[in-house]
Amino acid sequence: MTQVQPQTIAGQTIQEQPVQATLPKHISPGETPEQHAAFEARIAAGDKIEPGDWMPAEYRRQLIRMISQHAHSEVVGMLPEGEWISQAPTLKRKTILMAKVQDEAGHGQYLYHAAETLGATREEMLEALLTRKAKYSSIFNYPTLTWADVGMIGWLVDGAAIKNQTMLAGCSYGPYSRAMVRICSEETFHHKQGKEMIVAYAQGTPEQRRMAQDALDRWWWPAVQMLGPHDSDSPNTGVLSRWGIKLKSNDEVRQEFVNEHVPELLEAGLTLPDPDMHQNEQGNWIHGPINWDEFWAVIKGEAGLGNERLATRQAAHDEGAWVRDALQAYADRQRRSASEAAD
Repeated sequence: MTQVQPQTIAGQTIQEQPVQATLPKHISPGETPEQHAAFEARIAAGDKIEPGDWMPAEYRRQLIRMISQHAHSEVVGMLPEGEWISQAPTLKRKTILMAKVQDEAGHGQYLYHAAETLGATREEMLEALLTRKAKYSSIFNYPTLTWADVGMIGWLVDGAAIKNQTMLAGCSYGPYSRAMVRICSEETFHHKQGKEMIVAYAQGTPEQRRMAQDALDRWWWPAVQMLGPHDSDSPNTGVLSRWGIKLKSNDEVRQEFVNEHVPELLEAGLTLPDPDMHQNEQGNWIHGPINWDEFWAVIKGEAGLGNERLATRQAAHDEGAWVRDALQAYADRQRRSASEAAD
């Protein structure tokens, strides 16, 4: 009787091969469940994760994606309102708007620095933005058609951003959390100045009231959409929640935004462009169906001003090349001088 020889791999029989357990998707090669358990215990205890701490590769990747996207949104977000600086109706309004646009540039810097603590480089992040490999908030691809749009962006868009950023101020990654604390304090100013402007126009001349209502009609739904798709349609929500990056769902944050802003808009004498809006027995304001087709079309560049926004950023990037080159040359010279002095 012929004996069947056992098959071997790398000198071991199949029976002798170690069993490779299938690791969960969020555990990267080279990481162990024990490392993840210890990491998640820190998250559960409320610890802040700092740049030098061990962290899962997927945690790092998700944070770089999220923080750089946030930074891009601050920088691109300067453009819709920046177009109106030269057309502001009064010196006071111009001064306020200039301060706001400068703040947005600073917010972008805070966030790029936070992403750099995770190993991303500024050059990589900017290249990803300009080559469309990275996203930014699609709400900035809508046009600002009148001066009232500046106020409505402050009231609604910054109002929605504050809801999201207040949540992120409690996130598990220390540098991102601390950046959010500072950004939220400045965004609160932007929100208040936008509300003050629109309330003044809503109580002003018939033309001012029409302008305020027109701005609300165009910006309400984009602001509601801005807080992200339903969580069932958001592929990153699960892991972001697991690791304490995202502390509330998109729909929870959206409900907070709607509950705060609907009564204020109605009190100002404005009409919401949502015939289905109503208040339920629990006191929550319930909005009608969201046009997610429009949301995704703007994100994909099939609608809105995405091409124009990125072209403007590309032009600014190219025009600033000489400054970056000069700074690099100075840094290189300083390093050479330090090296020669050490020798």
